[in-house]
Formats: sequence, structure tokens, C-alpha cells
Amino acid sequence: MTSDFDLVVLGGGSGGLAAAFRAASHGARVALIAEGPLGGTCVNVGCVPKKAMWLAADLSHRIQLARELGFDLPAAPVTLDWPTFITHRERYIANIHTSYQQRLDAAGIAVLPLRGRLMPEGRIQCNDGVRVAAPAIVIATGGRPRRPLIPGVELGIDSDGFFGLRAAPARVAVIGAGYIAVELAGVLQSLGSRVDVFVRKRRLLESFDEDLGAQLVEDQRQHGIHCHFNYTLASLHAGQAGQVVLRDTHNRDTEPFDAVILATGRVPNSDDMGLEDAGVALDAAGRIVVDALQATTVQGVYAIGDVASDIALTPVAIAAARRLMDRLFGGQPEAKLDYADIATVVFSHPPIGKVGLTETEARLQFGDAVRVYRSSFRPMLHALAESPQRSLFKLVCVGDDERVVGIHLLGESADEILQGFAVALKRGLHKRDLDDTVAIHPTSAEELVLMR
Repeated sequence: MTSDFDLVVLGGGSGGLAAAFRAASHGARVALIAEGPLGGTCVNVGCVPKKAMWLAADLSHRIQLARELGFDLPAAPVTLDWPTFITHRERYIANIHTSYQQRLDAAGIAVLPLRGRLMPEGRIQCNDGVRVAAPAIVIATGGRPRRPLIPGVELGIDSDGFFGLRAAPARVAVIGAGYIAVELAGVLQSLGSRVDVFVRKRRLLESFDEDLGAQLVEDQRQHGIHCHFNYTLASLHAGQAGQVVLRDTHNRDTEPFDAVILATGRVPNSDDMGLEDAGVALDAAGRIVVDALQATTVQGVYAIGDVASDIALTPVAIAAARRLMDRLFGGQPEAKLDYADIATVVFSHPPIGKVGLTETEARLQFGDAVRVYRSSFRPMLHALAESPQRSLFKLVCVGDDERVVGIHLLGESADEILQGFAVALKRGLHKRDLDDTVAIHPTSAEELVLMR
């Protein structure tokens, strides 16, 4: 066993890499124990390849709009050559892997491509017998797709399996109501599949503003996606020619589908790591219990990212990791992540984003002091092409001075617009600040400064 490290990081995803790089920049001696490809879920089967597929789907939408506006394009649908596109997608990811490896080498970080198990007294046992030790250990092992415990579940694929597709299945059933379900449904519909979404409750994206969620369902319906609400899946059954049939709790069968995507949540990668034996507490969902400083119940052991946080977002894991390292090795004893008012976007068609409180959350907290502003409109491109897709922007304000506590955007470029306004909200934005700002015309973003 060697104690030649100041920090050992378990996990080579976005959070683990961010911790390793930041600690090394402060002069710490770092070992990274990373099983699987560098970049973890985000780079390999998450954010990066998902956004690549979304961009392809968005191009498909715009080609159709271009045809409506008079561009000389074939009358038949323009289809994506999946193998060609996937070659570009995988090349892009390979370049990220190469960049990570170069940065690790340059920073002098020792990389062990192994699985690590936590032992008592700050030790890590690797699956090849190697042991390492350090006064600080960061667990950043991320999460993986959850599969429902139902008969026939092996007939469906999860989000990891989606990235193994090499063509758009003719008919697809998506099970779920969260980020992954909404995003994959939109991508596949845009690329030629007929998509049905089966939702256990009454709405999509429960953590988002309800008005925007309802408009998203309507926009998706206009694109051809059919949502089935209050649906409880009981089992999957093999049909003819490799197809799959869904059966609900009332013993009713659906028509056959060519693919079923199970987007039913994610679970933390916290099992079989020796955590409980070492004294690290887990909650009922298997997440590592941490305090505001990312510390676990064992001194010197910390956890970040999806294995510990309720906010399962790559930028959150990265930000938490960097602040933790600034505190441990950078001489910044007060450094910690502020989890309030974190902006997030779902890459649906169109995108939907939020920062701050929803109207419902604000009214529960502030009651009658809440005032809401809305703007419902068709973006210029869709209006020109007579497309029915609509955008809905919403401001949630509180008090006589109308402090903005929530910004909610559904529509073209919502993903790009929200970032700047998130900074303003974090800095204490008021409605009068928006009123005093001259609009950029014609844009969708101007709606945020023109609401009355």
C-alpha cells in the first residue's frame, strides 16, 4: 500500500475528472481510479451523444421548414444516414477521450483503469489487488439507468441502448416522463419514427412549470408524438417479427412496437463498493448521504455528482467538485456549491428550460405576493412557414419590487437564451431591470424584456 497521494478519486466521469484536474492545479498529488471510458455517462452515453442526436433531429425539422418556405428540396422526406452520422458522433467523442488523456498526463495525475472498493482508514482496494491510500477520497461514480421490475423487461432498451441504434425504428414506445423520455421521444420522431410516450402520472416533466409542460405536450402532438397519461406498465411481451407489445395493469395490450425505450429513472452507482462496511451512510435510494460541504459520514471521504446529489446534472457535479477541491487544496475554506437557482434545459423539440421557482412553488412560499407574466407566441420562422409550434415564456415575480424568482422558457433557442438570464436572476434581477432593457428585435429573447 502506498500513501504517496493527497487525493484519490473514484470515477472518471465529469465530476471525478473535474476534481482531479482542480486538485492537481493546486499542487495536490492525485490518483484517479476510473473503470470504463473517460467522461462517464455524459460523454459516452449521455449529454454529448444526446445533443449530437438532437442537432441531427433539429436539422431535420429545419429542412422541412425550408421546404415549406420555398427551398427546392425533394418532396419525399429527407432521411438521415445513421451510420455516417454516428461515425461523426463517435469521432467527436474519441477526440474528447484523447483530450482528457492528454490533460491527465500533463497534470501528472496517476490513472488506474480499474474498479475501486473503499476500505477502512482511507484506503482503496482495486480489483487487481493494488491498494492506494490518501487523506482525501472523492467518490464520483455516477449513476446508471433503472429498469422497472416487470416481466419481459429484457425486451426493452434503456438510454444506454438507445445509443446502440443504427436506424430509426418505425414505431417506438417510450416509457417515462422525465428528461430522457422527452428528449429521446423528440429525437426519434424527428428522425422518422412514430413515437408514443407512456406516462405513469398526469403530466410530463413534473419539476418544470406546469403551463410550459402543457404547451410542450401540444407542440409534441403537432409534431406527431402521442402521449398516454395515467398509464401503468405491467409487462412487455414479444410480438411477431421481433416487435414488442405493452400490457398495462388492466391487462390491456397495445399495438406492437419495433422498439421500447425504458426511460424510468436512474440509480446511483454505489453498490458493491464497500461503502456501508466502511461506515459511509446511504439513503433509501442508494445515494451517498453528504452535507453542504460534500462530506460523507466518514472523515476524509467526500461524494459528488449523481452518486450523491438530487440534482443529476453534469455541470452541478463539475461545480461541486471544483469548489470542494478549492476548499481542500486551494486555501479557500468557505468554498462550497450553492445549489439554489441552478438553471437547466431539456433538449425537447422545442427546448424547455427553467431557473428558480415555478409558479406553484412560488405561491406555496410567498402566497399572494406572487405576480406572473406570460408571453405566448410563434417564433418568426414558424410563423413564416405556417407551422403550429408555439413558444411560451413565463416570469415569476415576488413582492412590491417584483423580484424575479423564476424564469421559464419553452421555444426556439430557449437553451441559449436562458444562460444569460440565469446569471441575472442569480444576481438579484427585478422586473424593472427587464423593463429598462431595450429589446433586440426581432428575436424570441426580446419577449423577456417586453412582458407587461
